[in-house]
Amino acid sequence: MSTFPINTLTNGIRVVVQPTLSSVCHCGIIIGTGSRDELPEEYGMAHFIEHTIFKGTQHRTGIQILNRLDEVGGELNAYTTKDETAIHAAVLVKDLERAIELLADMVFCPTFPEKEITRERDVILDEINSYKDTPSELIFDDFEERVFYHPALSHNILGEADTLMRFDGDAARRFMRRTYHTDNIVLSVIGNVSAEKVFRIAEKYLGCYEANIRPEGFRQTASSYCKITEREAKGYNQAHILMGNIAPSALEDDRVPLYMLNNILGGPCMNAILSVALREKNGIAYNVESEYSSYTDVGLEVIYFGTDADKVAKSIRIVNRELDKICSKPFSDTQLKRIKRQLEGQLLLATEDRESLMLSAARSVIMYGNAKGIETSLAAIKTIGAEELLNVARKVFAPSEMSTLIYC
Repeated sequence: MSTFPINTLTNGIRVVVQPTLSSVCHCGIIIGTGSRDELPEEYGMAHFIEHTIFKGTQHRTGIQILNRLDEVGGELNAYTTKDETAIHAAVLVKDLERAIELLADMVFCPTFPEKEITRERDVILDEINSYKDTPSELIFDDFEERVFYHPALSHNILGEADTLMRFDGDAARRFMRRTYHTDNIVLSVIGNVSAEKVFRIAEKYLGCYEANIRPEGFRQTASSYCKITEREAKGYNQAHILMGNIAPSALEDDRVPLYMLNNILGGPCMNAILSVALREKNGIAYNVESEYSSYTDVGLEVIYFGTDADKVAKSIRIVNRELDKICSKPFSDTQLKRIKRQLEGQLLLATEDRESLMLSAARSVIMYGNAKGIETSLAAIKTIGAEELLNVARKVFAPSEMSTLIYC
């Protein structure tokens, strides 16, 4: 099947289903609202709501929410990104309706009890402090703060302590009324269940809520970019380096060749170009990775690695040398076949992660209006030629255009 069935409820909520033979169902309500939709006085609000909708609804206490799936062996979780908020669950097929009803209750009927909010603030403060003590994570947000002019993408998801202390139930409800648009909400399900059954359950528990359609121009674009070269003395035992550049958005054709380049440069395989160059050949970095983040209006490609303070200059020279190589000449036919074969294998292995497939389908519906199967991705990879990879490499990975942030 190349495209999964989608049904749109009368209030605009969309439902996408991926039938499988598994006796386990993964389901989630994904809202196309994240930290980039916050006003300055709301920084951290999307993440705050993700935490506090677990604390009580009009029909349940916080303990009852936790017990609802735990007592049937299910799992319940949530996350927030710059673009989206997700509440998702894993249950046996027979308990799918129980899970969907709970998710709907949490998203549409939270009460934000003040006593629980006070406790949860401390939990979030601990998360903020832990994050600030982890330079390998902090440097990513600091980098985005510097290279993106627009605050929509540059501020971090967790927010700051002083803002967090002002949040309450009323502020959370105002944010949800303004940003939780029903035409930007997707229920995604994967499991051994028919699309028709899921659509009936969705209509019962989600179709009853009033439509709240996203106004045109709701989300501000953030395409401006500022090239930087900065070094900060942090007093860490290890230097942390982030290099990156503006990249194609999720709506641009160049995203596919960039995804391929990102994978061979610093993807999960041990033979990734930068891992081999820094770790295997020179022994000067333990963790080396590259990451491509794509939004509807802009993308960002970054390369991260840590090394000893006295090896920073050498490490950057090695990285730039490898980037020069992929920008100077196209891959040979043999190299291109190897690149494609590796990525195809990774994508097929990833289909075993059904939670990820469920979430990816929802994101695809929000972004593109459809959810296509693995066959579509494999077909797109097959069409990419060496010249396309070269052209994208020269746009994104030219060393002269890369920004650099160093913690040392």
